[in-house]
Amino acid sequence: MKKLCRSILILTCMLVNNPEIFAQKKGSKLDHNIESKIDSILPLLTLKEKVDMCHAQSKFSTKGVGRLGIPEIWMSDGPHGVRAEISWDSWDYAGWTNDSITAFPALTCLAATFNPELAEAIGFSLGEEARYRKKDVLLGPGVNIYRTPLNGRNFEYMGEDPFLASKMVVPYIKGVQKNNVAACVKHFALNNQEHWRNTVNVEVSDRALHEIYLPAFKAAVQEAGVWAVMGAYNKFRGQYATHNELLTKKILKGDWNYDGVVISDWSSTHNTMEAAMNGLDLEMGTGTDGLGTNSVNHYDNYYLASPFLKALKSGEIDEAVLNDKVRRILRLMFRTTLKTNRGFGRINNKEHHDVARKVAQEGIVLLKNENKFFPIEDKKGVTIAVIGENATRSMTAGGGSSELKPQFEISPLEGLKVRYKNANIVHAMGYATGPSVYDAIIPSKLNADSLRTEAVKVAKNADIVLFFGGLNKSHLQDCEGADRTQFNLPFGQDELLNDILKVNKNVGYILMSGNAVEMPWLKNIDGLMQTWYLGSMAGYSIADVISGDVNPSGKLPFSFPVKLEDNAAHSFGESSYPGVNQEQYYKEGILVGYRWHDTKKIPSLYAFGYGLSYTSFNITDVKTDKKTYHPNDKIRVTCQVTNSGNFDGSEVVQVYIGKPKSKVKRALKELKGFQKVHLKKGASKSVEVIIDTANLAFYDESISDWNLENGGYKVYVGNASNNIIKTIKININ
Repeated sequence: MKKLCRSILILTCMLVNNPEIFAQKKGSKLDHNIESKIDSILPLLTLKEKVDMCHAQSKFSTKGVGRLGIPEIWMSDGPHGVRAEISWDSWDYAGWTNDSITAFPALTCLAATFNPELAEAIGFSLGEEARYRKKDVLLGPGVNIYRTPLNGRNFEYMGEDPFLASKMVVPYIKGVQKNNVAACVKHFALNNQEHWRNTVNVEVSDRALHEIYLPAFKAAVQEAGVWAVMGAYNKFRGQYATHNELLTKKILKGDWNYDGVVISDWSSTHNTMEAAMNGLDLEMGTGTDGLGTNSVNHYDNYYLASPFLKALKSGEIDEAVLNDKVRRILRLMFRTTLKTNRGFGRINNKEHHDVARKVAQEGIVLLKNENKFFPIEDKKGVTIAVIGENATRSMTAGGGSSELKPQFEISPLEGLKVRYKNANIVHAMGYATGPSVYDAIIPSKLNADSLRTEAVKVAKNADIVLFFGGLNKSHLQDCEGADRTQFNLPFGQDELLNDILKVNKNVGYILMSGNAVEMPWLKNIDGLMQTWYLGSMAGYSIADVISGDVNPSGKLPFSFPVKLEDNAAHSFGESSYPGVNQEQYYKEGILVGYRWHDTKKIPSLYAFGYGLSYTSFNITDVKTDKKTYHPNDKIRVTCQVTNSGNFDGSEVVQVYIGKPKSKVKRALKELKGFQKVHLKKGASKSVEVIIDTANLAFYDESISDWNLENGGYKVYVGNASNNIIKTIKININ
């Protein structure tokens, strides 16, 4: 027996110190050789060592087992850049001088590209930067659905449509994980607001859960093979989402056969027994870790620490439960920190800057262009007034966990000055917002009246006015921890814009936000661009599009309602948003975003999928390959796209499908396919969009499964949800 134990120990040490033995077989979801090695390691770990692997040892790391060479796991925010180094046991920055990175555009911008190839490019670049910073888990991407324009965290997500989010998140994850860095898709699930996020109880139908709020997570697991999933703060049907029996145990680890780790959001764990039995593997950030107190051995006070160990020793919890968690954690290590030929990563290199700029260029959405306001020519004798604090303000600062420390950040004003060599660029701040801090508002010390007076004066003497406004990553705007409290623009921007319009009618608005805003002044301006938060290359990218060097091709990933009550969640009153007494009902069901606007015939200000171009496109010869399909068939939709204008550009062909006379209530139509195509001016191209017939099924609550109805369907083809070129009838039987 002693010889056998000694042999196992020697074998295990060889495995841990020679990670090339752990190389996964190509194409296999689980490497059975690795699983057998985990089997040999588990008996060598003490109960305490295994429990220690299941919870944090610092803000962003978990323990390894030094005596066996099992490494620590290091994590970092976030979805559009690797966060600056955080101190071991506080939220203070560690003060490193070598932790600056490339800031990439926020995920609303990525979704607006409708370009999965760019999703993989940004994911791969982020993975390289995380790897260089020696991170094993990148805490992103986020795929929570845009339900209300007041959600402070919408800018981190991929919009209102589950199909678009699914198609964009899969290549993003694959790109990150090519670097043997784990992506961690979040926040699972139903974290669709920041208000009361730690306590709100969400009630939603099974159908809406499966059709709207879970598909992107399911794609991340089953199509991308994501290695980590982060739980959400909120409750679902009375139980916290991070250790929710239905969400985490049954659906994620049961129905979807997820083989990775489940990580808590910071302080989202609330119960030892639920955490143990319902699928939480790694507990991070629980409130005893310095958020409020610094007790001795506070990490041992986590729910999956000493209380977990006590329950295991007493037999209240079977050790097999612990072993499953440790197996998953070791599996994560084999995929990341113990992976052979892992590479060293790269950071702040030209290729990453190029990706950031390209994503920003393709994500900017041209919403209005009366009198051909854009593009703006660089001409001598022309004065362009750049008005607004957002033209110079850092948009990588603030936002909570998405705050970044970029090596550089090109402001819009700087980008315009670099691009425009002939025109005279002048700037006035116009309004001031104060610094971005978490969970607080610090008013600006500048005089608002003086700023406004100077801005109007500068605008009056200009030929063209570019108003850079919108939101920023501050408390009660686009920021983690709280929702917006108003739909209109903050800091007196509406009033300032109206004053400017009295002295100069030639105004274009550059909207920087991750959310829709109210626009009472829209009819009075000629140009409107949605430019998101674009990261390091923001100013260059914005100047590229304003100047016409790049033709805008972005499409909105969410609907802009005319007024807040036109949004589905808000139309039902407080019980639907934000909830009453921290109880919330998703009364709109599956009718989220454009599904609501279409079905209820409520016009949006700007529709999902909408975006203009400097050129003109014609979509013709739209047809399906057949009229009748069987459940296992593929629907092939083809069309001819012609660039009939004077600029090279890109168009997005969008295919929606609806089911008239369904036995259940359905949206008028749902996005089921899209294809982005780039065309030189005058060129044409045939485009094919392929749709699995099975994807037309609805979630049937009567059988708790998907159900594909026979009968007639309508295929809608266009370039926006509200601009359908042709409708075709098909049948499924």
